[in-house]
Amino acid sequence: MDSDSDDDFCASEAVKYVILNSEKRFGIHPINRERAQYGEYHTLYPQLRADPGKFRSYLRMSEDTFNYILKLVEPELMKEWSNFIKTPITPREKLFITLRFLATGISYNAIHFSYRIGVSTAAEIVKETCRAIWNHLQPLHMPQPTEQSFLMVARGYWQLWDFPNCLGSIDGKHIRIQCPPQSGSMYFNYKKFFSVVLQAVADANYKFVTIEVGAFGKQSDGGTFRASTLHDLMRTGQLGIPPDAPLPGSNITAPFVLVGDEAYPLLPNLLRPFSRRNCDEKGEYFNERLSKARKCIECAFGGINAKWRILWKPIETDVTTAELITKAICVLHNTIIDREGTAELLREVEYFQQHIRPTRARRSNPVNVSSGRVVREKFSDFVWNNKI
Repeated sequence: MDSDSDDDFCASEAVKYVILNSEKRFGIHPINRERAQYGEYHTLYPQLRADPGKFRSYLRMSEDTFNYILKLVEPELMKEWSNFIKTPITPREKLFITLRFLATGISYNAIHFSYRIGVSTAAEIVKETCRAIWNHLQPLHMPQPTEQSFLMVARGYWQLWDFPNCLGSIDGKHIRIQCPPQSGSMYFNYKKFFSVVLQAVADANYKFVTIEVGAFGKQSDGGTFRASTLHDLMRTGQLGIPPDAPLPGSNITAPFVLVGDEAYPLLPNLLRPFSRRNCDEKGEYFNERLSKARKCIECAFGGINAKWRILWKPIETDVTTAELITKAICVLHNTIIDREGTAELLREVEYFQQHIRPTRARRSNPVNVSSGRVVREKFSDFVWNNKI
């Protein structure tokens, strides 16, 4: 290359540098300026509306459910428009982007290129929309439990799963996160990855009755439970648990209970299985019945894993945002069941369990409480005498 060519090359690079820095100064990259023409939302959304199956596959819900959610969150997501922004990001587009982010777990950088918005803008949209989803859907689809709502849950467990006086099934799920800075081993769990714990109670229809997110990953399910607000409310009698009542069709009076696995303590209002080491035929049958009821929470966790694949990998945000994303996913799960039923959920869970779900390790918790043993014996006697 001769000197004139070198000068021309250097001059062209200098021009590019000036242009790019001018674009940065004014805030909109040329790629993002063509969002309305080439952005994924603007090009794909009209086509998805014409195909309900593709719409569900893309956003993990029907268009009717999408519009229902949009109507609730739209006021909080609406920003004041001005002549400085010719193509503002509408609430519909924000919800569209956020649901796709949750459904796939794609990075903010991938959203930046696909939807032609800034990386920081993508992060803010996801955070803002998840907050709006929780704020507006939680009071409708995951309200605070009351004595009356607990009685309805208990009725469902008896009718659908043949377990009496059951307020719900409880379990914990580790939500993968990236390692928080200067956190040491607090978030590093026994499965060898960093996480926060989602502790949840599910009803007989696989919906979340109550959730709590944010416990350190290093804690066991039993330790998470003891440190939770749920345990505090249960211990102080403020949870709204109904008074003791006769088990169906009998004169055996027993408390209302949650059902958990071996990782949970045995308490008057929390049942766990008998130890398999010293378990007779009656105890084994009780364990089977309890396990049948406890599968509701497993199915609920399987449902959010199958539908929202951001949970398949570390959530690449700060811990607070990861907790907000988890809460939004849980209330979306309830909303979709309320609007669409459980058929699609069960299909997704079946596929997840057959093809994806890893073998789950469990650690037992040796804690027992004498009053809890008495309660468990009452339930054991009842189910043994009322075999199905």
